[in-house]
Amino acid sequence: MTNKSELLIAATVSALTRALPTRARAMPPRDAVRAVALGVFDAIDAHPWLGSQLYAAPSQPAMVQLWEEIGRPVEELGVEEGRLFTAVSTLLSYIVGVASQNAANAHVRATDAHRDDFVGAIADRWASLDPVGHRFVRRVADQLRHHDDRREFLAGIDIILTGLPTPDH
Repeated sequence: MTNKSELLIAATVSALTRALPTRARAMPPRDAVRAVALGVFDAIDAHPWLGSQLYAAPSQPAMVQLWEEIGRPVEELGVEEGRLFTAVSTLLSYIVGVASQNAANAHVRATDAHRDDFVGAIADRWASLDPVGHRFVRRVADQLRHHDDRREFLAGIDIILTGLPTPDH
């Protein structure tokens, strides 16, 4: 390694390679996308720097590998050629973005000495907002309080997969 950039690229490749399920290519396409997404979610949770590093150098080997691991099963779903790039780009943006936000929230929860219940405090704040100006946010405040990050993450993946333009849609 000659510089910090090369070291970060190598660390990113290593972290992502360990995170990607080796069996994903043998799975049905939707299951493969979910397995890869969870692998990335867990890797970014364990290494919060990973998300920003993936975005920092989109042509680096780790990001190219991630495009391949998500792109293959999306292609197998029958997404038309003209929409493949957008479909995979949307999934990757969601996967890396939500995983990075989750890792950032975990860091705040771990370092905020004034909050025993980080999510509960946000939910309390949402519930106390003006009922006219923030009707929706107040409505979902209790759902925020009781949500599971991984389950919500996968639900988002499912929403995106359901909306893909495939022969059956």
